[in-house]
Amino acid sequence: MAGVQLWETLKESIVAYTGLSPTTFFAILALLFAVYYVLSGLFGYSSSDLHPQTRNFQEEELPPLRPPVQLGEITEEELKAYDGNDHDKPLLMAIKGQIYDVSQSRMFYGPGGPYALFAGKDASRALAKMSFDEKDLTGDISGLGPFELDALQDWEYKFMEKYVKVGTIKKEATEAESTGEPSGSTPRDVDVINPTEDGRSKPAAVKSEETPSNVEADKE
Repeated sequence: MAGVQLWETLKESIVAYTGLSPTTFFAILALLFAVYYVLSGLFGYSSSDLHPQTRNFQEEELPPLRPPVQLGEITEEELKAYDGNDHDKPLLMAIKGQIYDVSQSRMFYGPGGPYALFAGKDASRALAKMSFDEKDLTGDISGLGPFELDALQDWEYKFMEKYVKVGTIKKEATEAESTGEPSGSTPRDVDVINPTEDGRSKPAAVKSEETPSNVEADKE
């Protein structure tokens, strides 16, 4: 009884709101569903077709991360090999001579990333100045102002908190240190003490080009 009453109420509502008879209304509704089904079959794609492709793409682009490997001391030239182009090697970057493994942020520091030019280098000066110039891609921070040094300190704190330190940059010896030559200059003028016959000593001047005036006076 309640179902019949509900059906009567539904028919009255269809006529009142659409102006169509219940039979015409349901016929149009069935036709719309049939058209939608045909169009979705011709041009539509199910979500199950799209998700596997997206998942496979992500798996190819982002290989599983390897645990950080401690390298110890390496030169700046050796650090260049860890710029992300070789997928068998970790992605490394240095700040103030300290090397960090940034492989987990490959999207930023890896090839094609916005900070890819920092990878495989000590980018201390570039980070302090927020510069992308090749001349600033160095660990030399001499001449930086207090604000730039503070900015570099903030970068270092972030790297220390987020990434694992895996080594340090080996400082190359200067030319003077490698040859063993003293850096200071040897004095040119040295007073030499010459002994005399009576056992006393007297200084002998090394400067041969200077002739004392009192010698000429004694000769006269």
